[in-house]
Amino acid sequence: MTLQEIAGKYSNLRVYERRSTADDYVELVFYASEVDEWNKLFSDILGPAAKPPGVEPTEHDSELTKDYGGVFSGQTLFKKELDSNIIIAMFWPWQDGVHTTLKIALLKK
Repeated sequence: MTLQEIAGKYSNLRVYERRSTADDYVELVFYASEVDEWNKLFSDILGPAAKPPGVEPTEHDSELTKDYGGVFSGQTLFKKELDSNIIIAMFWPWQDGVHTTLKIALLKK
């Protein structure tokens, strides 16, 4: 599974801002009002959230996400282990309540 394949699955959802697109990292901003649609999409692709909002991250999840800003209590982390990679996706809600940053990374095991 590539990040481009994942991007194809959310191409029908609204994106407020595209910040970065690379083979191993994607960052964009979507509208918080549509978070349920984004949650469903990533649950379908990567399985249920490994760390839902309101839950403290494990030490392993903190280590896994540290190069991308980490993941904290109010944020969501999805992850899926593949043969030689791990895909992570993090939702970072903004304080304005209107936007959410999405960070997706393809990590080597």
